Amino acid sequence: MPRTRHSSQQTSFPAPLPAGPPHRDPTVEPYLIQVGRPAMACRFQVYFNAGQYPDAAQAAMTALDEVDRLESLLSVYRGDSEVSLVNQTVGKEPLPIGPELMELLALALQLHAETGGAFDVTAGPLSEAWGFARQAGRMPGDAQLAAALARVGSGYVEIHHANQTVQFARQGVQLNFGGIGKGYALDVASRLLQAQGIQDFLFHAGRSSVLACGDRAVGAGPSGDGPRREGGWKVGLIHPQRPQVRLAEVRLRDRALATSGSQMQSFHHRGRRYGHILDPRTGRPSSGLLSVTVLAATAAVADALSTALFVMGADAAARFCEQHAQIGAILVTGGAGKKRLQVLPLNLSEADWQLLSD
Repeated sequence: MPRTRHSSQQTSFPAPLPAGPPHRDPTVEPYLIQVGRPAMACRFQVYFNAGQYPDAAQAAMTALDEVDRLESLLSVYRGDSEVSLVNQTVGKEPLPIGPELMELLALALQLHAETGGAFDVTAGPLSEAWGFARQAGRMPGDAQLAAALARVGSGYVEIHHANQTVQFARQGVQLNFGGIGKGYALDVASRLLQAQGIQDFLFHAGRSSVLACGDRAVGAGPSGDGPRREGGWKVGLIHPQRPQVRLAEVRLRDRALATSGSQMQSFHHRGRRYGHILDPRTGRPSSGLLSVTVLAATAAVADALSTALFVMGADAAARFCEQHAQIGAILVTGGAGKKRLQVLPLNLSEADWQLLSD
């Protein structure tokens, strides 16, 4: 997948972590088994309750192999990947594509429509224009920005399910799944874990994308004959301005979470800070929010919507969540007066999350 410096979702942004250190007295909180591997310019890692699944490590390796396979299909940094070949050859004539690319592209186009264009898998030229593609942020000239913006727009991408093809209505349009690919890989790999009988685990990609299934064990049961269940997994959200501080804690069960923020990748020009999360509709950096965390049924949707809601801003994001009750979100903005931050939960109950700091 796209390297960290190209991603529309900052993978180095201090983001969700499994709550609490993994090594404690097992009578209080059982050990977690961790299996991980670098992939898609970040680290994918799976957590299991120790002793619950004898074949957990092998199942995790199979799931991580699947992540590697998907990276070979979706990365724009591999010249022989399916996405790269599509970008090099597709035009106004339909080009056949594989079922996984079709599935992901169809989801991306659906989310583009639902967010009014705030999420767009054709936005790569904008990152190039602003220098974020090479971690060298700069102000683009008006002509350069206009030329990049002319190549952006999911409306130029047409897919045909009947014959599994894609075509572009404008020359120069290209696909880049940096804002959704890691989440999609988590979804697919997690289905493999479940197919192998693993029902309780937490799986993260770069710590900004997390998928949790089942429950974490949290100490001996009332009869002392085994661990009791916590009711999901607790995931910490890091303060967007103070990385050493945990802002909130979210409880995930059979649900995914993703966080987007621009604090860790930006540049200053004439006294103003410009972040790397760009609005594909205007071509300019988004501002107004410090971070957005989204909870959704799948990691791919959480990934895409965390970026989209950040782009949309607080008011439009709140309206979106009003219309999509199944989507939970935590919006973080700068505070007023002595209050450091304003934290706005959307479609979340008290059982879903807890504010720890502001």
